[in-house]
Amino acid sequence: MAAEHLPQSRATTSAVHEAIVRVVRPGCESEFESLIQKFFVDAAQHPGVAGAYLLRPFEGAASHEYGIVRSFNSAEDRDRFYTSDLYRRWSEAVAPLVEGEPKRQHLHGMEAFFPGNPAPPAWKMALLTWVGVDVAVYAFSTAVPAIVHLPAAVAFLLVNALVVATLTWILMPLLTKIFEGWLRPSGA
Repeated sequence: MAAEHLPQSRATTSAVHEAIVRVVRPGCESEFESLIQKFFVDAAQHPGVAGAYLLRPFEGAASHEYGIVRSFNSAEDRDRFYTSDLYRRWSEAVAPLVEGEPKRQHLHGMEAFFPGNPAPPAWKMALLTWVGVDVAVYAFSTAVPAIVHLPAAVAFLLVNALVVATLTWILMPLLTKIFEGWLRPSGA
């Protein structure tokens, strides 16, 4: 799945994260994406909404599952959001474009990188995240010569920012796709 970060407000340390899976009807993908982008902009104004990410199938993939990772400042903010008129209107507008009801799962820590139900075992998530971190840290700390010549504190902060961004939007979506069969064996 390709990941797209959409409007985000401020998050707190007690943030609550949820993964939502929607199956979009074939041929309705463009309309769904257009509606959800507008919905994310509107939802960003709702009190307690801390951000959202849209995970879409790769171009040409047979899957019609779209993932949404949504963050709230608290469980109470999440509950208010899902009972709001804004969410009710969104649900009504998108109903003709999707199959079935949304599948929602509360996320803890690394599970945000691994949408799906159930989440893979913690040791598999940790191992795959470690691989992604190793690749990103190596690439940015040694393969980019300009970083090596910066003051240590600046290089440290810059490498970490690049690693986090690369993990979030490139490596973890790619690694979870490549290792999907290992993360969730077909019998699981």
